[in-house]
Amino acid sequence: MARAAHTPHLWSRSEYERMAEAGIFEPGVRMELIDGEILETAPQGTRHFTAIRLIEDALRAIFGDGWDIRTQGPLAIDDRSEPEPDVALVRGAPRDFRDAHPDSASLVVEVADTSLGFDRLRKKRLYARTGIQEYWIVDLGAGQLEIYRRPEGDDYAEKRILSSGDQISPLAAPDSRLAVSNLLP
Repeated sequence: MARAAHTPHLWSRSEYERMAEAGIFEPGVRMELIDGEILETAPQGTRHFTAIRLIEDALRAIFGDGWDIRTQGPLAIDDRSEPEPDVALVRGAPRDFRDAHPDSASLVVEVADTSLGFDRLRKKRLYARTGIQEYWIVDLGAGQLEIYRRPEGDDYAEKRILSSGDQISPLAAPDSRLAVSNLLP
């Protein structure tokens, strides 16, 4: 089988982690490994960061002991991907992940302003394919929450869009109610 003249090298998660440990990447530059590609993420604006903090606060009010609410922490979800979602809800405590990043999450939340297309396509496919049961996109431009549930292949079987006046119950806490307005800056 002939190879193309120019074939990109797709990195493994272990190669990516070794490069990070060796200091290959410029300090302060945010990177993620998605499907073997090392991608630099855009700098955060104030609304983006405010939304991350609001989401973190809202989830902490619902989820107590036994849950780690990780902000922009790596998820080692497959051999070629180590995304750093804006917020991930993971079973366990911070020290449980001292020696290895979690390999899944009960809920992943991305805050989208300039990244909306990427979050709706590549990130959604990645999270669905790796079995993340619930994925939310906080769309800052539209002021709404996109909810994806029930992964099937590389997509989700259920999609809902909620506005700031609506409420949501996370799958991991079905008896809790969270106002969408509490997630928006």
